[in-house]
Amino acid sequence: MERHFFKELENLKMTILNMAALTQRALESATTAYLERDEQLGQTVIDGDKKINALELEVDQYTLKLLALEQPMAKDLRMILGTAKISNELERIADQAVNISERTQFLSKYPPLNSIPAMEQLIDVSLSMYKKAVSCFVNEDVKAAYEVRKMDDRADQYTLEVLQTLVEYMVKNTPATERRRLNTRRSIQTIIISRCLERVCDLSTNIGEHVAFITQGINIKHQGIDAEL
Repeated sequence: MERHFFKELENLKMTILNMAALTQRALESATTAYLERDEQLGQTVIDGDKKINALELEVDQYTLKLLALEQPMAKDLRMILGTAKISNELERIADQAVNISERTQFLSKYPPLNSIPAMEQLIDVSLSMYKKAVSCFVNEDVKAAYEVRKMDDRADQYTLEVLQTLVEYMVKNTPATERRRLNTRRSIQTIIISRCLERVCDLSTNIGEHVAFITQGINIKHQGIDAEL
């Protein structure tokens, strides 16, 4: 029975890692589609979301099976419960990639806005936070989980800068009615993309917090940002 349990637990971990890899690909493709105004690439993200959703359901099935039949204890129990939560965070990150791709479909049909450095920085930090959060899980690295939390302040700052830049642009926009409407719509869609990226950062932070729970049984969610291990 014990050998069977650990085999099932390993299958659960592999399913999560597969889900994490697909989610990373979706996030990278969505941000590339936005930067390169690539509608076709964005559509592949939208089309691929069903597979990630299916893997979340698969994780749920593994989780219920292990809890019902094996009655795990201590770290094994935390692994199962924490993995189920991480699966949910991954699915939500993939949804944000879909949201970015859908906005990109609209933006790609019109001339581009001026370059927004803070948006590019936000994309970089969101991808970095996601990869580090997944690495936390793979390596059971609680220290890295705290590092992810600290990176979130930068993400919030870049999101604010994107908002400020686009609000100023809309205020200074041409008085021509139709053009103003289009520029306002483009600006709003871009602001939504920045909020999606900010949400990716928040969800990546959550993954790190779940890893701390799995590995050490501690809840760092409400600890101060500079809390020590």
